[in-house]
Amino acid sequence: MLPVPFAGHLGYDAIFIVTYAAWLLFEIVTGRSRRSADPTKARDRGSFRFLIAMIWAGLALAFTFCFGLQQAAIPWMRTQLFFVGIALMWAGIGFRYYAMRVLGRYFTFQVDVHSGQTVIEAGPYRYVRHPSYTGALITVIGLGLALGNWASILGTLACISAGYAYRIHVEEAALVAALGQPYREYMSRTARLVPFVL
Repeated sequence: MLPVPFAGHLGYDAIFIVTYAAWLLFEIVTGRSRRSADPTKARDRGSFRFLIAMIWAGLALAFTFCFGLQQAAIPWMRTQLFFVGIALMWAGIGFRYYAMRVLGRYFTFQVDVHSGQTVIEAGPYRYVRHPSYTGALITVIGLGLALGNWASILGTLACISAGYAYRIHVEEAALVAALGQPYREYMSRTARLVPFVL
């Protein structure tokens, strides 16, 4: 069972391609504009490269599984799930952008702590410590639903979750080292990715 965006309906194909391209373009443009001011002093410990590798591996699995493991296709409400997936992709992109804007100049793609940086608790940061990663995971779930394949969803989530798990470990260690007790207290009252859950 082919995924809805590749089953011969040109309108669905176009919707998927535009959404997928918008997501990639957003990540490329923001990635170039949000580099660390001095990458040689970043506290990244390879987490950015590892995360990028896991994202590309996850995307490769998503497309490999939706075409090569069609027995894992979601058999019911495929068109409706396609549109739910597209909506989630746009919602994830929007939420990620919002989180970046709230963090402002402190948001960088390499783990870095700016001079004079404080704990930000505005907007989504009041409830979760890494809302931009939440947005990315929402986008990935949407991609899997748009492709209509359980294996695509699980494979992509597994890869990207591994990337973000390491990234969060590195990032929080850097923030605790730089900001100390205020960040420890912030960690004690917020979730990592999902409010009140995770």
